[in-house]
This record gives sequence, C-alpha cells and structure tokens, in this order.
Amino acid sequence: MTVTVRPATIADARAIATVRVRSWRAAYEGLIDQAVLDRMDIDREAARRAELWEEYHADPRGGDLVAEGEGAVVGWAAYGRSLDDDLLANGQLYAIYALPEEWSSGIGHALLTDAERRLAEAGFDLAHLWVLDGNTRAASFYERHGWREDGAEKHDDRLIGGANPQTLHERRRVKRLR
Repeated sequence: MTVTVRPATIADARAIATVRVRSWRAAYEGLIDQAVLDRMDIDREAARRAELWEEYHADPRGGDLVAEGEGAVVGWAAYGRSLDDDLLANGQLYAIYALPEEWSSGIGHALLTDAERRLAEAGFDLAHLWVLDGNTRAASFYERHGWREDGAEKHDDRLIGGANPQTLHERRRVKRLR
C-alpha cells in the first residue's frame, strides 16, 4: 500500500477519532484499565476534537497529520511546541497512532519522519515525546528512530478521569532534530 501523509483538516476529525480509539484499545490492552478502553467512544471523541479544532491549531508551529492509504485515513500524528515546563524551547510529538491492522507497514515511520521534519522547520532543535511505561512496542519503535530516554518520568492523571480514573506512568524520550 502506498501511504501519503498530509496535514489534517477539521473534516478528518472522525477519522482521527477512529484511529485514536481503535489504536488505544489494541496498544494499551493490559496497560490501561479495560473499563477505560471500553468506555472510549468514537462519536464522542470526534465531536470533542471538532469542537476544539481551532484551539488545537492556534499555534502555527504545530498541527495534526494524517496518513492515507488506498483513500482512507490509516494513521494520525499530532505535534507542536512543548507542553513540559522544563523543555519549553522544544517541540513535542503529542501523539502518533496507526490502525492496528496497519502496524509494521511503514505508516508510523512516514508519520514520524514528517512530524520531525515539520518540527525542525518550525525552528525546534530538540523534540520530545512520552511513552506509556510497559508499551515496549512503542519504545522499540522510537528507539529505532533515534529517540532516547532522558530519565524523566511523569505520573499523568489528566488523560483518564471520570468513573474509572487512572494515572498513567510515562517515560520521556528526546531527539535532536537538527
């Protein structure tokens, strides 16, 4: 399959939500409480993403990318300025996901290299990302692409609230972009 990476538009909100929900359910099974994964809803995620689209895209140094294969969105990445207080001059890869049936097909590589290029073009010399502790598949992927752990860890309780709150233990990886 030929993969094309392009900037996402608000019209991609549902496709992005589909990629996010389906990939979370597959990638985080056994790492995140199953009730949390089961509660994820594509319609709700798509509506939230569309509602916050302008806010998410207010900074021109960041954005969303989608990977298309055979006319359908099969992957998604989001990037921009750092959200970490200790690395405010850095870029950050916020998210990168591919549909589970497309894993190991080159989609992640295409999204990651495009996001890295865009972060460098936006003026960031360094970038970082966070990997859920225990997600060995993702850690290996980033390692192969030159992202190295810097020793920083966080316990993030912002992503999963509601009826089954969960704190995520994550490890930071960094990469020099230029």
